[in-house]
Amino acid sequence: MPVLQVEHLTKDYGSNSGVFDVTFEVNKGEVFGFLGPNGAGKTTTIRHIMSFSRPQQGSTAVNGLDSWKDHYIIQKDVGYLPGEIALPEALTGNQFIKMMAELRDMSDMTHTDYLIKKFKLEPSGGLKRMSLGMKRKLAIVTAFMHDPQILVLDEPTSGLDPMMQDIFISFIKDEKERGKTILLSSHIFSEVDATCDRIAIIKDGRLVSTFVANDLRHNESKTFKIEFASQEEFERFREQVEYPKKLDVISVKRHRNQARVLIDDIDVNELISVLSDYHLKFFTEIKFTLEDYFMKFYDRNENLEGVTENVVN
Repeated sequence: MPVLQVEHLTKDYGSNSGVFDVTFEVNKGEVFGFLGPNGAGKTTTIRHIMSFSRPQQGSTAVNGLDSWKDHYIIQKDVGYLPGEIALPEALTGNQFIKMMAELRDMSDMTHTDYLIKKFKLEPSGGLKRMSLGMKRKLAIVTAFMHDPQILVLDEPTSGLDPMMQDIFISFIKDEKERGKTILLSSHIFSEVDATCDRIAIIKDGRLVSTFVANDLRHNESKTFKIEFASQEEFERFREQVEYPKKLDVISVKRHRNQARVLIDDIDVNELISVLSDYHLKFFTEIKFTLEDYFMKFYDRNENLEGVTENVVN
């Protein structure tokens, strides 16, 4: 049985805002990536999984238990890291950690101490004066201090510096090795690509794709970038290859004498044979990335607030 289940979940806030007929599941020991820009519906879905909101239609479940009906039971097994952190500013970090330990009836603080050290948390200061990054570290420690088997992460590295983001990704990989089940909601391609077994892309509250990450990494279609030694060679290539459609030329840049060619992996030797008749400056493969696949569903001219991308020129 899947550890996390979302079945035909619908919550319509009006004006095309919310989630609509969302269905996916996360299996035991799996890292499942939930990818989309801010406002796409990631947090709304997670709030239903965590029983903070009641579905209009459909259901969510954790370990086979209905999230809404059995919320007191399921939250004992879940470590939840919200995208937006609200902490009691009257407390110090140590006091907040102690309060959370008492709420969870924890006496053994060994794992908590490990997390404090790993994330370089300095919990002695008051929460009111803590930086955003330090508050995020405190939220990480208190979310995972009871060593839960299920991690639900909503934009987990928001507010962390690049070094700490790398540490967090390493932590997720370690937790996966320990058999944890992880739902990772993010708009950052690199952390999703580095950690996830399967990935779902959400757009305007609807899932548009769910796929195995390795299938994308080992995509049989290859894209090659070619730059010709001269304009004459470039134009000859277009007349002899592009216009007769001997190869799938997907783009050209005349001012740079460049072309991009899409070809199946098994036909690479054919491409090399064709190019052997031309003088080239370079010939290189452009790796097909998670970002490339994501952008098939999102027009690059759309407002993609909150999506981290690196556009290849």
